[in-house]
Amino acid sequence: MPRLSEVDRHCALGLLQAGLPISEVSLRTNGNRTTIFRLRRLHKTDTVSDWPCSGRPRCTTKRQDRNLVRNHMNNRFLSASASPRQTRGRNNQHISANTVRRRLSTSGLCARRLYTGPILTQRHQHQRTLWAQEHAAWGRIQWQSVVFSDES
Repeated sequence: MPRLSEVDRHCALGLLQAGLPISEVSLRTNGNRTTIFRLRRLHKTDTVSDWPCSGRPRCTTKRQDRNLVRNHMNNRFLSASASPRQTRGRNNQHISANTVRRRLSTSGLCARRLYTGPILTQRHQHQRTLWAQEHAAWGRIQWQSVVFSDES
């Protein structure tokens, strides 16, 4: 069942005050019986809005989140573990790399690790092409004597 809006909650309270049973009110407002029962109790507090829920406070402000996103947009090779060293959270506390990843994912970005493998130059690519062209004409017997391995 969908969550009741404040208008539906006020309607449900009005129906309850009119004397309708909880099951009838839940059918008319398309709300859960438990929700309607709790609304009856909340009527004593004169509010139908949600109570504030507890939760861990965010360690960064919205401004710091925007700065993180801007830093990663300017430097695409910045890792998520390097960003916390440049940015401090509220009250000068440390930010974890997971926090940076979460903030970036909410903005549609992701922190990637910098490629550390060998970079092929034009000369390397040309030499590989030449080798492949030279050995393309090898017969099946010659290729059977070659061992391919993923180990270096």
